[in-house]
Amino acid sequence: MSDGHVSDDVREFILKHIDSVGQLEALLLLRVNPEQRWPVAEIAKRLYTGETETRELLRRLCEDGLAECADDTYWLATPEAERNATIDKLAEVYSRQLIPITNLIHSKTRRIREFANAFRLRKDR
Repeated sequence: MSDGHVSDDVREFILKHIDSVGQLEALLLLRVNPEQRWPVAEIAKRLYTGETETRELLRRLCEDGLAECADDTYWLATPEAERNATIDKLAEVYSRQLIPITNLIHSKTRRIREFANAFRLRKDR
Protein backbone atom coordinates (compact mmCIF):
# COMPACT_ATOMS: atom_id res chain seq x y z
CA MET A 1 0.00 0.00 0.00
CA SER A 2 1.32 3.40 -0.90
CA ASP A 3 -0.08 6.07 1.37
CA GLY A 4 3.13 8.11 1.58
CA HIS A 5 1.35 11.22 0.25
CA VAL A 6 -1.18 11.21 3.08
CA SER A 7 -0.23 13.40 6.03
CA ASP A 8 -0.30 11.93 9.51
CA ASP A 9 -3.34 13.96 10.63
CA VAL A 10 -5.38 12.90 7.58
CA ARG A 11 -4.24 9.26 7.92
CA GLU A 12 -5.19 9.28 11.61
CA PHE A 13 -8.59 10.83 10.83
CA ILE A 14 -9.32 8.16 8.22
CA LEU A 15 -8.27 5.33 10.50
CA LYS A 16 -10.39 6.68 13.33
CA HIS A 17 -13.55 7.78 11.48
CA ILE A 18 -13.80 6.42 7.92
CA ASP A 19 -14.75 2.80 7.21
CA SER A 20 -15.57 3.01 3.50
CA VAL A 21 -15.20 5.21 0.45
CA GLY A 22 -18.98 5.73 0.52
CA GLN A 23 -18.75 7.05 4.07
CA LEU A 24 -15.95 9.43 3.03
CA GLU A 25 -18.01 10.63 0.06
CA ALA A 26 -21.02 11.21 2.32
CA LEU A 27 -18.91 13.31 4.69
CA LEU A 28 -17.48 15.34 1.82
CA LEU A 29 -20.97 15.90 0.41
CA LEU A 30 -22.18 17.26 3.76
CA ARG A 31 -19.06 19.44 3.90
CA VAL A 32 -19.85 21.20 0.59
CA ASN A 33 -22.58 23.26 2.23
CA PRO A 34 -22.46 22.79 6.02
CA GLU A 35 -25.72 24.70 6.53
CA GLN A 36 -27.72 22.46 4.19
CA ARG A 37 -29.99 19.75 5.57
CA TRP A 38 -29.87 16.68 3.33
CA PRO A 39 -32.70 14.13 3.16
CA VAL A 40 -31.29 10.61 3.15
CA ALA A 41 -32.91 9.99 -0.25
CA GLU A 42 -30.96 12.89 -1.78
CA ILE A 43 -27.66 11.73 -0.28
CA ALA A 44 -28.34 8.19 -1.55
CA LYS A 45 -29.07 9.56 -5.02
CA ARG A 46 -25.83 11.58 -5.03
CA LEU A 47 -23.76 8.62 -3.82
CA TYR A 48 -25.50 6.09 -6.11
CA THR A 49 -26.36 3.92 -3.12
CA GLY A 50 -29.57 2.63 -1.62
CA GLU A 51 -31.20 4.49 1.26
CA THR A 52 -30.57 1.66 3.74
CA GLU A 53 -26.85 1.58 2.92
CA THR A 54 -26.70 5.37 3.05
CA ARG A 55 -28.33 5.47 6.48
CA GLU A 56 -25.69 3.04 7.73
CA LEU A 57 -22.86 5.20 6.34
CA LEU A 58 -24.37 8.26 7.98
CA ARG A 59 -25.07 6.48 11.28
CA ARG A 60 -21.34 6.06 11.88
CA LEU A 61 -20.66 9.69 10.98
CA CYS A 62 -23.29 10.70 13.54
CA GLU A 63 -21.87 8.36 16.19
CA ASP A 64 -18.46 9.97 15.71
CA GLY A 65 -19.91 13.47 15.98
CA LEU A 66 -19.13 14.35 12.37
CA ALA A 67 -22.76 14.61 11.27
CA GLU A 68 -26.09 15.26 12.92
CA CYS A 69 -29.51 13.86 12.12
CA ALA A 70 -33.19 14.57 12.68
CA ASP A 71 -36.18 13.11 10.85
CA ASP A 72 -34.02 11.22 8.32
CA THR A 73 -32.25 14.47 7.39
CA TYR A 74 -28.50 14.87 7.84
CA TRP A 75 -26.04 17.76 8.05
CA LEU A 76 -22.44 18.41 9.01
CA ALA A 77 -22.01 18.58 12.79
CA THR A 78 -21.28 21.86 14.50
CA PRO A 79 -17.77 22.67 13.41
CA GLU A 80 -14.63 22.33 15.47
CA ALA A 81 -11.86 24.35 13.86
CA GLU A 82 -9.14 21.68 14.03
CA ARG A 83 -11.41 18.84 12.88
CA ASN A 84 -12.82 20.91 10.02
CA ALA A 85 -9.30 21.84 8.91
CA THR A 86 -8.48 18.12 8.78
CA ILE A 87 -11.67 17.41 6.79
CA ASP A 88 -10.78 20.23 4.39
CA LYS A 89 -7.29 18.80 3.99
CA LEU A 90 -8.77 15.33 3.46
CA ALA A 91 -11.05 16.69 0.73
CA GLU A 92 -8.10 18.31 -1.04
CA VAL A 93 -5.87 15.24 -0.75
CA TYR A 94 -8.70 12.95 -1.91
CA SER A 95 -9.21 15.09 -5.02
CA ARG A 96 -5.51 14.75 -5.92
CA GLN A 97 -4.56 11.40 -4.36
CA LEU A 98 -7.61 9.21 -4.88
CA ILE A 99 -5.71 5.91 -4.98
CA PRO A 100 -3.62 6.39 -1.79
CA ILE A 101 -6.74 7.46 0.14
CA THR A 102 -8.87 4.57 -1.11
CA ASN A 103 -6.01 2.13 -0.50
CA LEU A 104 -5.75 3.37 3.08
CA ILE A 105 -9.51 2.93 3.61
CA HIS A 106 -9.55 -0.53 2.04
CA SER A 107 -6.51 -1.70 3.99
CA LYS A 108 -8.21 -0.61 7.21
CA THR A 109 -11.28 -2.67 6.35
CA ARG A 110 -9.13 -5.68 5.50
CA ARG A 111 -7.18 -5.42 8.78
CA ILE A 112 -10.40 -5.20 10.80
CA ARG A 113 -11.83 -8.25 9.02
CA GLU A 114 -8.63 -10.23 9.59
CA PHE A 115 -8.65 -9.29 13.27
CA ALA A 116 -12.32 -10.31 13.64
CA ASN A 117 -11.69 -13.59 11.82
CA ALA A 118 -8.97 -14.47 14.31
CA PHE A 119 -11.69 -14.78 16.98
CA ARG A 120 -14.18 -16.80 14.95
CA LEU A 121 -15.06 -20.23 16.25
CA ARG A 122 -14.39 -22.83 13.62
CA LYS A 123 -16.46 -26.01 13.26
CA ASP A 124 -13.41 -28.06 12.32
CA ARG A 125 -11.73 -27.48 15.71
